[in-house]
Amino acid sequence: MSPDFLYTVEVILNGLMAGVMYSLVALGFVLIFKASGIFNYAQGVMALFAAMTLVGFQNGQIPFAHLINAVFGTKIHGFGWTLPSFVAILLTLAVMVLFAYLVERLVLKHLVNQEPIILFMATIGLAYFMEGFGDLMWGSEIKILDVGVPQGASFWLEDYTAGWAAEGTEYYGMYIDKLDIVATVVAIVLVISLTLFSQYTRTGRALRAVADDHQAALSVGISLRKIWVIVWAIAGFVAMVAGIMWGAKSGVQFSLSLIALKALPVLILGGFTSIPGAIIGGLIIGVGEKLFEYSIGPMIGGATENWFAYVLALIFLVFRPQGLFGDKIIERV
Repeated sequence: MSPDFLYTVEVILNGLMAGVMYSLVALGFVLIFKASGIFNYAQGVMALFAAMTLVGFQNGQIPFAHLINAVFGTKIHGFGWTLPSFVAILLTLAVMVLFAYLVERLVLKHLVNQEPIILFMATIGLAYFMEGFGDLMWGSEIKILDVGVPQGASFWLEDYTAGWAAEGTEYYGMYIDKLDIVATVVAIVLVISLTLFSQYTRTGRALRAVADDHQAALSVGISLRKIWVIVWAIAGFVAMVAGIMWGAKSGVQFSLSLIALKALPVLILGGFTSIPGAIIGGLIIGVGEKLFEYSIGPMIGGATENWFAYVLALIFLVFRPQGLFGDKIIERV
């Protein structure tokens, strides 16, 4: 095989891996939008907050240490011990479930039957509050997240694929990041689990009932407030997984919250109400931006990955605004 063909295959594979990472964030948006009709602007910040909390637990950091030191003149920073990654993940999950409960009790409960724009604005306020609260709780410096997930190139894959090129050509094998492979497996497990949960459990059927019609769900005894807590807790879990993967890849820092912006084109392509659509949309965006950068980018100055996804989303908005798998909205007048 020619090196050009192998490079193209490598670009496609890396695009699929990047698309899965985008899909992990988009899943949280879909879950909350399906159950409550709320576009959760805070989903990216939830991923950042979960990653910061996980690092804090791992390192035995004292929450609000900076604030305590400033108020009382002390110099405390940590408890002097560290936690295994598995224990830290369980504690972080408990924090995200507590967060879901507090959101329902303190915010959503008071906004029942309000206009969607009001709920959207509430999530914007929630995002900025969480961002500031997370910085105050754990500090704003860049943190290294290590949960034992392998990273870096797979040398076995490089050596194996190097032999695919024709003799006499310079090709050194495909570069595939091990972390991206793990993220792909995790995303597949998440999607299958969420689909089975939605289709075959009593709580999952209640979630779908609430998504179809709030009033009808209430009339048959489904607690809307309980469903909101459950769906925000699940979205918090998805945000934690996304935060772990992205944090391990690029460090836990403010820019981690901006991954929500890349999830928007994914949602527009896949549809705001479809879990499989979030995955398919992410794969299309990931592969599309990598291939475009590889084939067209050098001709127009490069850096096309920064805007390709949004242009593609704009085209979809013009010709198919509900996305590939979203429900078509029909208003009768």
